[in-house]
Amino acid sequence: MTESGRDRDAQGRARQARPRDALGRPLPYGADGVEPVSEEPLPPEETIRAARELVDAGRPFAAHEVCEARWKAGPAEERDLWQGLAQICVAITHAARGNRIGAERLSDRAAKRLAAYAATGRLAYGLDLDEVMECARSRIR
Repeated sequence: MTESGRDRDAQGRARQARPRDALGRPLPYGADGVEPVSEEPLPPEETIRAARELVDAGRPFAAHEVCEARWKAGPAEERDLWQGLAQICVAITHAARGNRIGAERLSDRAAKRLAAYAATGRLAYGLDLDEVMECARSRIR
Protein backbone atom coordinates (compact mmCIF):
# COMPACT_ATOMS: atom_id res chain seq x y z
CA MET A 1 0.00 0.00 0.00
CA THR A 2 1.25 3.52 -0.78
CA GLU A 3 1.41 6.54 1.50
CA SER A 4 -1.95 7.64 0.10
CA GLY A 5 -3.50 4.46 1.51
CA ARG A 6 -4.25 3.03 -1.93
CA ASP A 7 -3.18 -0.42 -3.12
CA ARG A 8 -0.52 0.31 -5.77
CA ASP A 9 2.53 -1.47 -7.13
CA ALA A 10 5.97 0.10 -7.57
CA GLN A 11 4.89 1.61 -10.92
CA GLY A 12 1.79 3.19 -9.33
CA ARG A 13 -0.72 0.78 -10.90
CA ALA A 14 -3.74 -0.22 -8.84
CA ARG A 15 -3.44 -3.64 -7.23
CA GLN A 16 -6.07 -5.70 -5.50
CA ALA A 17 -4.56 -6.16 -2.05
CA ARG A 18 -7.84 -5.48 -0.24
CA PRO A 19 -10.12 -8.50 0.12
CA ARG A 20 -13.37 -8.47 -1.86
CA ASP A 21 -16.63 -10.36 -1.79
CA ALA A 22 -17.86 -12.43 -4.75
CA LEU A 23 -19.40 -9.33 -6.38
CA GLY A 24 -16.21 -7.28 -6.09
CA ARG A 25 -17.21 -5.15 -3.11
CA PRO A 26 -14.25 -4.29 -0.89
CA LEU A 27 -14.13 -5.89 2.52
CA PRO A 28 -12.17 -4.68 5.54
CA TYR A 29 -8.46 -5.54 5.50
CA GLY A 30 -7.96 -8.90 7.19
CA ALA A 31 -11.45 -10.16 6.28
CA ASP A 32 -11.89 -13.38 4.36
CA GLY A 33 -12.71 -12.60 0.75
CA VAL A 34 -12.80 -14.57 -2.45
CA GLU A 35 -9.55 -15.61 -4.07
CA PRO A 36 -8.39 -12.75 -6.32
CA VAL A 37 -7.80 -13.46 -9.98
CA SER A 38 -4.39 -12.90 -11.52
CA GLU A 39 -3.81 -9.41 -12.85
CA GLU A 40 -1.65 -10.82 -15.62
CA PRO A 41 -3.33 -11.05 -19.01
CA LEU A 42 -4.23 -14.47 -20.31
CA PRO A 43 -4.20 -15.48 -23.98
CA PRO A 44 -7.52 -14.66 -25.68
CA GLU A 45 -9.10 -18.13 -25.57
CA GLU A 46 -8.08 -18.60 -21.93
CA THR A 47 -9.49 -15.17 -21.10
CA ILE A 48 -12.87 -16.16 -22.55
CA ARG A 49 -12.86 -19.52 -20.75
CA ALA A 50 -11.86 -17.98 -17.41
CA ALA A 51 -14.40 -15.15 -17.70
CA ARG A 52 -17.19 -17.59 -18.54
CA GLU A 53 -16.29 -19.83 -15.59
CA LEU A 54 -16.17 -16.86 -13.21
CA VAL A 55 -19.56 -15.54 -14.36
CA ASP A 56 -21.05 -19.03 -13.99
CA ALA A 57 -19.55 -19.23 -10.48
CA GLY A 58 -21.28 -15.98 -9.47
CA ARG A 59 -18.14 -13.83 -9.75
CA PRO A 60 -18.83 -11.46 -12.65
CA PHE A 61 -16.63 -8.73 -11.16
CA ALA A 62 -13.64 -11.08 -11.27
CA ALA A 63 -14.58 -11.96 -14.86
CA HIS A 64 -14.45 -8.23 -15.64
CA GLU A 65 -10.91 -8.08 -14.23
CA VAL A 66 -9.82 -10.98 -16.46
CA CYS A 67 -11.25 -9.27 -19.56
CA GLU A 68 -9.79 -5.92 -18.52
CA ALA A 69 -6.29 -7.41 -18.25
CA ARG A 70 -6.64 -8.80 -21.81
CA TRP A 71 -7.94 -5.49 -23.18
CA LYS A 72 -5.07 -3.52 -21.66
CA ALA A 73 -2.48 -5.99 -22.98
CA GLY A 74 -4.06 -6.74 -26.34
CA PRO A 75 -3.79 -5.01 -29.68
CA ALA A 76 -5.67 -1.73 -30.15
CA GLU A 77 -7.81 -3.23 -32.91
CA GLU A 78 -9.30 -5.68 -30.36
CA ARG A 79 -10.08 -3.04 -27.76
CA ASP A 80 -13.83 -2.89 -28.49
CA LEU A 81 -14.10 -6.67 -28.12
CA TRP A 82 -12.41 -6.89 -24.74
CA GLN A 83 -13.90 -3.67 -23.36
CA GLY A 84 -17.35 -4.81 -24.46
CA LEU A 85 -16.89 -8.17 -22.76
CA ALA A 86 -15.59 -6.45 -19.60
CA GLN A 87 -18.61 -4.12 -19.64
CA ILE A 88 -20.96 -7.10 -19.90
CA CYS A 89 -19.36 -8.55 -16.77
CA VAL A 90 -19.76 -5.25 -14.92
CA ALA A 91 -23.38 -5.02 -16.09
CA ILE A 92 -24.00 -8.48 -14.61
CA THR A 93 -22.25 -7.32 -11.42
CA HIS A 94 -24.51 -4.28 -11.16
CA ALA A 95 -27.58 -6.46 -11.69
CA ALA A 96 -26.48 -8.87 -8.97
CA ARG A 97 -25.96 -5.92 -6.62
CA GLY A 98 -29.48 -4.69 -7.37
CA ASN A 99 -28.48 -1.74 -9.56
CA ARG A 100 -30.75 -2.28 -12.57
CA ILE A 101 -30.14 1.17 -14.09
CA GLY A 102 -26.36 0.73 -13.98
CA ALA A 103 -26.71 -2.78 -15.41
CA GLU A 104 -28.84 -1.58 -18.32
CA ARG A 105 -26.55 1.35 -19.12
CA LEU A 106 -23.42 -0.80 -19.16
CA SER A 107 -25.21 -3.45 -21.17
CA ASP A 108 -26.09 -0.81 -23.77
CA ARG A 109 -22.48 0.41 -23.90
CA ALA A 110 -21.23 -3.16 -24.22
CA ALA A 111 -23.65 -3.83 -27.08
CA LYS A 112 -22.34 -0.78 -28.96
CA ARG A 113 -18.72 -1.84 -28.51
CA LEU A 114 -19.38 -5.42 -29.54
CA ALA A 115 -21.41 -4.30 -32.57
CA ALA A 116 -18.56 -1.99 -33.60
CA TYR A 117 -16.11 -4.85 -33.22
CA ALA A 118 -18.34 -7.29 -35.14
CA ALA A 119 -18.62 -4.76 -37.98
CA THR A 120 -14.84 -4.99 -38.50
CA GLY A 121 -15.11 -8.69 -39.40
CA ARG A 122 -12.18 -9.49 -37.10
CA LEU A 123 -11.83 -12.78 -35.24
CA ALA A 124 -13.99 -12.97 -32.11
CA TYR A 125 -12.24 -16.12 -30.86
CA GLY A 126 -15.23 -18.34 -31.49
CA LEU A 127 -17.75 -16.07 -29.80
CA ASP A 128 -21.11 -15.29 -31.38
CA LEU A 129 -21.31 -11.70 -30.15
CA ASP A 130 -25.08 -11.45 -30.68
CA GLU A 131 -25.53 -14.56 -28.56
CA VAL A 132 -23.18 -13.16 -25.91
CA MET A 133 -25.31 -10.01 -25.67
CA GLU A 134 -28.56 -12.00 -25.50
CA CYS A 135 -27.15 -14.15 -22.71
CA ALA A 136 -25.94 -11.07 -20.83
CA ARG A 137 -29.30 -9.32 -21.17
CA SER A 138 -31.07 -12.42 -19.81
CA ARG A 139 -28.84 -12.26 -16.72
CA ILE A 140 -29.59 -8.60 -15.99
CA ARG A 141 -33.38 -8.72 -16.37
